[in-house]
Amino acid sequence: MVHNFLNQGAAINVFARQHGIALRVVDAGVDAEFAEHPLLLNHKIRRGSRDALHEAAMTRDECIRALQAGMSVVERMPGNLLIVGDMGIGNTSAASLLLARLGELPLSLCIGRGTGLDDEGLARKQDILCRVLARHPQAQAPLDTLAAFGGLEIAMMAGALIMAASQRRVLLMDGFIAGTALLVAERLAPGVRDYAVFAHRSGEPGHRQLLALLNAEPLLDLGMRLGEGSAAALAYPLLLSAAAFLEEMASFDSAGISRQEQAPC
Repeated sequence: MVHNFLNQGAAINVFARQHGIALRVVDAGVDAEFAEHPLLLNHKIRRGSRDALHEAAMTRDECIRALQAGMSVVERMPGNLLIVGDMGIGNTSAASLLLARLGELPLSLCIGRGTGLDDEGLARKQDILCRVLARHPQAQAPLDTLAAFGGLEIAMMAGALIMAASQRRVLLMDGFIAGTALLVAERLAPGVRDYAVFAHRSGEPGHRQLLALLNAEPLLDLGMRLGEGSAAALAYPLLLSAAAFLEEMASFDSAGISRQEQAPC
């Protein structure tokens, strides 16, 4: 899938080309090695997060390094808007765990079918994640929770969002994984959420819980669940239209349009 991004074949590549969005692919911890590529930024912390059923997904040091790497990526980027997208194996599981713990929600409300689990697969996912959540009772503070449940890409996106908010950029949020990174960022640096515009409501059940927790009203509700930042890229033209509307549309006064007052009934 990373090679597909680099070869310009993924959905986000199509939308980025269409709308003139600069795209970079960040390797936060893919379990593979890649040759140098102009679109690829190598910030690999380790080859894959650990199995949270048996140990923390990241050490505290790895978690901090991932946050710092995300900050450094954004710090060097031009522009006044940031979209973060994800590609990760099993990261709806990590997002569900983070949402349940940080949002103090029942885990059953946070778990969905991900990339298309059948009923048996969903039941297995629920069983395993309940055991993972019970395995880390000490992980309550935001940084500890992030380290316990991962993943590396969520930590890096959280760092990117913190840096972008500190620079007063607009955060155009994608779906469940990116939204969970925003929740982590907000708990680590309160006020980040104030810079967020929510692109869509995902088909993943946990995303609906997340939006309610963040008191967010999304722009689109198309049942998408692709990730990659794709729904945020679809919503991007709406932001451009809103900005042009505010900047360029004449008011009644400037256009010389009279506003006749209605006679009382």
